[in-house]
Amino acid sequence: MMAVTSACKDANKVAMDNGKYVRYTPEQVEALERLYHECPKPSSMRRQQLIRECPILSNIEPKQIKVWFQNRRCREKQRKEASRLQGVNRKLTAMNKLLMEENDRLQKQVSQLVYENSFFRQQTQNGQATLATTDTSCESVVTSGQHHLTPQHPPKDASPAGLLSIAEETLAEFLSKATGTAVEWVQMPGMKPGPDSIGIVAISHGCTGVAARACGLVGLDPTRVVEILKDRPSWFRDCRAVDVVNALSTGNSGTVELLYMQLYAPTTLASARDFWLLRYTSVMEDGSLVVCERSLNNTQNGPSMPPAPNFVRAEMLPSGYLIRPCEGGGSIIHIVDHMDLEPWSVPEVLRPLYESSTLLAQKTTMAALRHLRQISQEVSQPSVSAWGRRPAALRAFSQRLSKGFNEAVNGFTDEGWSMLESDGVDDVTLLVNSSPAKMMGVNPSFSNGFPSMGTAILCAKASMLLQNVPPAILLRFLREHRSEWADSGIDAYSAAAIKAGPCGLPISRSGTFGGQVILPLAHTIEHEEFMEVIKLESMGHYREDLIMPGDVFLLQLCSGVDENAIGASAELIFTPIDASFSDDDAPIVPSGFRIIPLDSGMDASSPNRTLDLASTLEVGATGNRTSGDYSGRCGSTKSVMTIAFQFVYEIHLQENVATMARQYVRSIITSVQRVALALSPSRFGTHSGFRSPPGTPEAQTLARWICQSYRCYLGAELLKTDANEAILKNLWLHSDAILCCSLKALPVFTFANQAGLDMLETTLVALQDITLEKIFDDNGRKALFSDFPQVMQQGFMCLQGGICLSSMGRPISYERAVAWKVLNDEEDAHCICFMFFNWSFV
Repeated sequence: MMAVTSACKDANKVAMDNGKYVRYTPEQVEALERLYHECPKPSSMRRQQLIRECPILSNIEPKQIKVWFQNRRCREKQRKEASRLQGVNRKLTAMNKLLMEENDRLQKQVSQLVYENSFFRQQTQNGQATLATTDTSCESVVTSGQHHLTPQHPPKDASPAGLLSIAEETLAEFLSKATGTAVEWVQMPGMKPGPDSIGIVAISHGCTGVAARACGLVGLDPTRVVEILKDRPSWFRDCRAVDVVNALSTGNSGTVELLYMQLYAPTTLASARDFWLLRYTSVMEDGSLVVCERSLNNTQNGPSMPPAPNFVRAEMLPSGYLIRPCEGGGSIIHIVDHMDLEPWSVPEVLRPLYESSTLLAQKTTMAALRHLRQISQEVSQPSVSAWGRRPAALRAFSQRLSKGFNEAVNGFTDEGWSMLESDGVDDVTLLVNSSPAKMMGVNPSFSNGFPSMGTAILCAKASMLLQNVPPAILLRFLREHRSEWADSGIDAYSAAAIKAGPCGLPISRSGTFGGQVILPLAHTIEHEEFMEVIKLESMGHYREDLIMPGDVFLLQLCSGVDENAIGASAELIFTPIDASFSDDDAPIVPSGFRIIPLDSGMDASSPNRTLDLASTLEVGATGNRTSGDYSGRCGSTKSVMTIAFQFVYEIHLQENVATMARQYVRSIITSVQRVALALSPSRFGTHSGFRSPPGTPEAQTLARWICQSYRCYLGAELLKTDANEAILKNLWLHSDAILCCSLKALPVFTFANQAGLDMLETTLVALQDITLEKIFDDNGRKALFSDFPQVMQQGFMCLQGGICLSSMGRPISYERAVAWKVLNDEEDAHCICFMFFNWSFV
């Protein structure tokens, strides 16, 4: 037996030496496969252990075992890559089909517009006074593409036959918008279609109301897509409720439903909207599913429902979803949203919110596609960790945060809210709710952590107009620099009220605000929204009688921080939580900020605005508009900010809490106005992307000192120009990150160019809160402080490549760095300048 085993080993060795593969028996392959699934990459000791534990592998050399595992990993990698490429190919094929269909539709639209143009030119040449005298047949052709007039429907009765007739008309009109030329669609600014984009997004031009259209691919079955989209409150954050009042089945496997829907008002300066709708769900002959909706009104003699108190009845024109099955799985979806939101009912300054198709596309149409894509990713990648995806539990928390904030902003009486008398100044509105369990999103029987009976919630809210400050930049500052506007005592008080029951009022003490640590939880696949935990450190000493941990934790939802997203609103919503954050029934009392742009760039839907698509395609010398370029978009930006803060308290403390809440919100308003003034692009230069303090002598002088000192100590030119203004501009646009820090015992940054701000993920205003040591890891700090005296002695030093950290804690790799001493005109040391070469986020 030993001789046979030895002969097998010799044979295997000879085969390996001759470069031939060993033939494994099925039993050996089965054993190796089983071991591979247990440990795909075993160490040398582990492989030897496998041979000892598995007699069937005893005649195989350890080296050959190693080769088998290498080949097996390679095959697995190839299989995954092949599967990935097949998926990409199916996606590209579907996208190509979608783009070809869109191209055909656009060709029809172009032909129609060319015909209409020639017709109008002929009418002008003939000198006819009005189009009313033209032939009826010609007029019908011309007006088919000009939907300035709402088509008149003959009266219908409220019987099933009458409702089905309305449903069929709604279906036809919706399909003409989704796949035809019933509405003149123009590509939404900033949205470029492609295989990795959200889809093809367009907004209306010259039609009644506001309309948006999107086409995209989702990896879900059509029936699942219909199920998700019909549950509008789950993905449309502005939707308060949808009630199905009645439903009837049709002969073609369809369903006609009568719906009552309520939408939140986005700000305290306007009323909420409600809709009385007919929804028709049907199956097309080609297997596609359609869900279309429209408002029922008096012109159709449908069943009526009067608007609820404090609501304005708005109109939904034929809208809906067309879902087609896609080869290889998934769905191709067409979405159309078309509404008349009654802009006459709001103050004139807010009417752009209700006249903007861009805003409708951002908040409604694209939100539906994003939600579908998010669900699709969670289904296709169930084993992915929480970071980088939105598990259902966290998504539920985000929905509760958003709903709680919207309820606070709107203050509906049916939720128990009542208004307190004003103190004579109308800038802050106070509401109280004496039965807050339902509003907080908890079970009334829930007692662990929920304030005892007899407590109430007070909401202090206000809205204000902002000029010339991008919402994304302002919100980013509020998120990163809480100490600039928040009171640590209020945070501690709110956390104690949630966690330990009602407590007395906090007594403000200066200097008690601890450090802020941002702990990321999850984000959507496109990073337009993310959730995090904010840890406010060293706050337990705030009150001697406050029984709570030393750290305060806030669950925070943030969206709209991308300053290049056209028409996007920005939100920062947070609520105190327990450190464990383990109970889905934990009380949620959200507070926060919402900033909505009032002039959302170029909106084709408004008849008072010029349609200038070329302006959105303007590029700089590098071929792309820089992220800090506000000159083309934000030069005259207006936005409305809504602030709402909620406080849990004992009912007998209402008067004191009301006084405190008014003072607190007014202090926040003052802080926000101060920050907005500092962040206003009007304070920055007029050059594209230049956000430095605006060509002031100090900035120009500093740029000159930086370049002169670089030449003096390093013997080379930093820039290729001599003019002071050109030096400042070129320094600002330099591709490498340039940062200046002070000469204090704890150096802080005082200036950075655009690349430096991008690297640290901050702004010029917030830059001065960042210390030099915070951006380096442990190894970087050791190298820095050991070599730092060299800068003061010989004027410069060079740093090897390494890792540093942004203000958001993101790791940044850099190839190398250089630091030099910056001298002023008297040749005294003014600051230290760092330049990081070839940096990138890890």
